[in-house]
Amino acid sequence: MKGVDTIARIRREHFVRGKSIKEIVRELHVSRNTVRKVLRTGATAFSYEREVQPLPRIGPWREALDGLLA
Repeated sequence: MKGVDTIARIRREHFVRGKSIKEIVRELHVSRNTVRKVLRTGATAFSYEREVQPLPRIGPWREALDGLLA
């Protein structure tokens, strides 16, 4: 998502300089939802980690293909 520097800049623009969400969105080219999320939460960084890695589509035929290649 967005880096720590972008999050800090969003907060600075809103709380220190008193800019509205709309002005911040226009200047920093981020979505309104992102700006709102940054302002409402106390998090300094956002990250996403996948809980379960999906199997590749070739999964069911993998053994057969390995046999053919061998």
